[in-house]
Amino acid sequence: MKKDKGNLISGACLAAFGLYVISVASKLPYVSEVGPGPGFFPLWLGIGLMIFASYLMLSSVSALKKESPNDSSPWQASGRALAGWFGLMVAIALLGWIGFSISFVFLTMFLIVALDRRPLLLSAGVAIGLAVGFHFLFVMALDVSLPVGRWGF
Repeated sequence: MKKDKGNLISGACLAAFGLYVISVASKLPYVSEVGPGPGFFPLWLGIGLMIFASYLMLSSVSALKKESPNDSSPWQASGRALAGWFGLMVAIALLGWIGFSISFVFLTMFLIVALDRRPLLLSAGVAIGLAVGFHFLFVMALDVSLPVGRWGF
């Protein structure tokens, strides 16, 4: 039940931020001579934030109406969140040394195995697939360089 109240508060904060983004973006030009203007992306980002915040708040309100027992203690949930945070910090620290791709593979595998309790082989496949997908999307398609490590990838 506390989780649902937290989701309701988080949704309200996200909605307030979405409104702020929309108000700032509406003051910028929506289109320019060459295409979308500086207000195009922030406006749609704010609209997306509002949609997701509304869904989060509505789902938490409906969950508050249902009296269901909580299956995990707040300490266990906090420990999982801190473990995810720690994994992200380690991946960021390793980024300059081993590069984005390998760091991302390790982070993804850690999150899937340690936090979601899935098999190692499954997590390795998902992690490598996502790293290859990121490489194709950013490096090949968008021509954006990702941090490389000492081994060149």
